[in-house]
Amino acid sequence: MKQTLSDHDRGRLNDLIAETEKKTKTQIVLAVIQRSDSYAELPWKVFALGASIAGLLFFVLNLSFHDWYPQVTVLVAVASTLVCGILFALLTVIIPSFARQFLSADRAEMEVRQYADSLFLSRELFATNHRTGILMLVSLFERRIVILPDRGLENQLKEEDIQSVIAAMTPFLKRKEIGKAFENGLERLSRILGTAGPEGGENELPDDLIEEKGV
Repeated sequence: MKQTLSDHDRGRLNDLIAETEKKTKTQIVLAVIQRSDSYAELPWKVFALGASIAGLLFFVLNLSFHDWYPQVTVLVAVASTLVCGILFALLTVIIPSFARQFLSADRAEMEVRQYADSLFLSRELFATNHRTGILMLVSLFERRIVILPDRGLENQLKEEDIQSVIAAMTPFLKRKEIGKAFENGLERLSRILGTAGPEGGENELPDDLIEEKGV
């Protein structure tokens, strides 16, 4: 899989992670996921939309031109409806930004959160002495950010703090500046936890960026 970030960006982020961890006494892991779910229903949903549009247009044209041959009209209508539906469905596969228009915000939020929860467990980010692990995940297709702190940070990192970090990252994610998004997120996190970090030990989790294709 092609890397999302350059080696220079990765090196910069590794240094920033180490600096933030030392200051806040936390263990931070960054992850970039191409997409958190396959959304198998999207092509079918868009196929139905394309077919409906084609059928409606042909119905309007048929009302305007009464002298069309009925047999030809039916054949062309069916073919046009299917072709238009298939074309729309293919666009959801070829152009992610087109497919994203038909994905509900709630569904995207749920799938990215579930992926983050699964990644947190599978990578054993809870395996720190003081439960101070933090997963900062970016899902590119959905353009969503999830930040999962472990239970040792419940008193230091409230929900409004998490949303503040996400807000600092979101403008850069929209511009596909993933490195900048992480940098701003880490800087905001550092300011929030700078003087309130719990006791922590040596580096317990890998600093290398996790990058996965996803589902």
